[in-house]
Amino acid sequence: MKIVVSRLDEFPPGERRIVRAGRRSIGVFRVGDRFYAINNHCPHMGGPLCLGRTKPWVSSTGPGEYEMAGEEALVACPWHGWEYDLETGQSFLGPGEPPARTYPVSVEPGVEAGTITADEVVPPRTGVKGGRRPGPYVTETFPVRVEDAYVVVETSPRPAPVPGPVGGAS
Repeated sequence: MKIVVSRLDEFPPGERRIVRAGRRSIGVFRVGDRFYAINNHCPHMGGPLCLGRTKPWVSSTGPGEYEMAGEEALVACPWHGWEYDLETGQSFLGPGEPPARTYPVSVEPGVEAGTITADEVVPPRTGVKGGRRPGPYVTETFPVRVEDAYVVVETSPRPAPVPGPVGGAS
């Protein structure tokens, strides 16, 4: 199912929108010229994740030294401060749990938005960022696309990931 979120010119950088897809609540964020869509349900304790603060990635090589990374963004749950990567849904506070779901977002022309095929959706990056160890929770994220004048979130089921080799064996 596709959800038209907003006209592109009515969705400035730094803004967020919360939309409903059936019984699901999804937060759509614009960070610079990129769009992210993430489940508005914190996997930690069920808080309204998308009402939390957003912030850039910060890394440190030692005491008093830090660097902010470009437009990669985190959202912190307002209940307990658990932080999630807006692109992958991964938390970075401890090992164990699956990520929160993300969704594809697109910008499409007018009301006649056509169907987006799986080949047109760029999957989110996965893996460890900046040497951080993935935490116990991952929230659901969704693909977001921008075509012509509308921002669109895709909530259709995705194919299950193909399991890789166990223990790094090749």
